[in-house]
Amino acid sequence: MKSCSASLAQSKTIALIAHDNKKQELTNWVLTNKDALKNHNLCATGTTGYKLEKETQLKVGKFISGPLGGDQQIGAKIATGEIDVLIFFWDPFEPMPHDPDVKALLRLAAAWNIPVACNQASADFMVTSPLLQKEYSREIPDYDAYIAQRTQ
Repeated sequence: MKSCSASLAQSKTIALIAHDNKKQELTNWVLTNKDALKNHNLCATGTTGYKLEKETQLKVGKFISGPLGGDQQIGAKIATGEIDVLIFFWDPFEPMPHDPDVKALLRLAAAWNIPVACNQASADFMVTSPLLQKEYSREIPDYDAYIAQRTQ
C-alpha cells in the first residue's frame, strides 16, 4: 500500500485511556508529567477523563466510557487524524468484556502510525522525547490511492 505524509502539530491531541485497576497509575503518571502535558490537548474515555480532570486540574475532553463505545469513538478520531498520540494503560492480566474494541483501537493506532504507549515505561519514553514537543511528519497509508486502485 502506498503511503503519504501527515504532519503532527507542535501541540498534539493525546488520548488517555486506562482500565479500571490502572486508572490511578495513569493519574499518577499524568501528575508526574503535568508540565509536559499541559500544552497539549488531552482527551480520555469517560471515567478516566473525569478522574484525570479532578485530580490533575488539567482540562480533559471526555468521550463516553470505553465499554460503552468510548474506545470506538477514540478509534474513529484516530482514523480521521484528530488524535495524534495514544496512551493506554491496559491490564494484560484482566479479561475485559470489550476486548474486541480494545484490539480494534490498537489496530487503528498501528494502521494510522500514531505513537502508542501501553504502560508507564513506554509512556515515560514518549513524554520525554523531544518529538512530543515539536512538529513531526509521519507516514500514513494513502487510502485514497488504495481505493482508486481497487476500483479500477
